[in-house]
Amino acid sequence: MDSVHKIVSPSTYPCQLCAVTYGLTSMRREWRAFLDETGLETIFHHRPDFRAAFPHAADWPLPLVAAEDGGQLTQLVTAADFTAIPDLPTLIRVVRARLAP
Repeated sequence: MDSVHKIVSPSTYPCQLCAVTYGLTSMRREWRAFLDETGLETIFHHRPDFRAAFPHAADWPLPLVAAEDGGQLTQLVTAADFTAIPDLPTLIRVVRARLAP
């Protein structure tokens, strides 16, 4: 049903992060390549898993892209940021810029 929703009504798809990083059945190759290129461990959480893993951030609006360093979680791309991220190349540019030292 998820794939059908993306095709029939993409503007109402509930997760903008998944909408730009996943195709109909799997993660987009460009996103996987970018994640591999960063050299960082990547973990993906759905809403309940995220809240269980990071109770101190349970009230953060989702979706988001975050980085954990020394037990500290930092939001790289917030839910509000996703309103201005229409596609995968834009998301990659934003994450790359925010990971830069």
